[in-house]
Amino acid sequence: MGADRVLAVLKELARYPDGVGLDEMTRVIASPKPTVHRALGTLRRAGLADQDDQGRYVLGDEFLRMAFAHHEARPEHVRIRPVLETLAARFGETAHFAVLDGREVVYRAKVDPPTGAVRLTSTIGGRNPAHATGVGKLLLAYQVDTVEAVEKWIGDEPPVRRTPRTLCTAEALHREFETIRGQGYAIDDQENEVGVNCIALPVYTTSRVVPSGAVSVSALTYRTSPQTLVDAVDDIRRALGHLGAA
Repeated sequence: MGADRVLAVLKELARYPDGVGLDEMTRVIASPKPTVHRALGTLRRAGLADQDDQGRYVLGDEFLRMAFAHHEARPEHVRIRPVLETLAARFGETAHFAVLDGREVVYRAKVDPPTGAVRLTSTIGGRNPAHATGVGKLLLAYQVDTVEAVEKWIGDEPPVRRTPRTLCTAEALHREFETIRGQGYAIDDQENEVGVNCIALPVYTTSRVVPSGAVSVSALTYRTSPQTLVDAVDDIRRALGHLGAA
């Protein structure tokens, strides 16, 4: 019970970034003041809590150091999964996290809609041509910013035309990348697979300039149109929070 009480105090303390007094903490925890005081003392000795100049209790620097170190060490796909779960539930469609690997994108995480919907066949670890996907076009847009750079990226191997809508020339891709950089998101309107569209937004975990990956909501066109996804872009940005902020 003692350990449980200490943990309860620690969890409650995290709700007060500006600090909380002993009396208020006692009232919220609904425990005797001596019990709460002992729990706070235990946390202070461990460096997990501290007191400011007004005697109010705050989370300690050691707790913050451990939390941030753990957060930074977690793989990107683990950190982004809660966002994918939110998006899959919000749209009733599949959400992906992908990274760029040369001329392809690799899917590092995928969350299907919770119930009822037809699900996509994409798999974690699966690959698709970067130029034909929303996530790939978005990530390329931040790496090849001139038509000459696009031509160099294409090289001697012309992009594969996955559908009649796939962009395959340097000029067409360059115009698309300019649009993506301007609006901050990419659309795949049946360019990789007929009947499937998606919207992709950048994820920033290692740099505030170049995205480390991209999140997408992929949908069956008959069920969710590209315009529906574009209309909800602000919702997606809110779900990403600081991970989507350059």
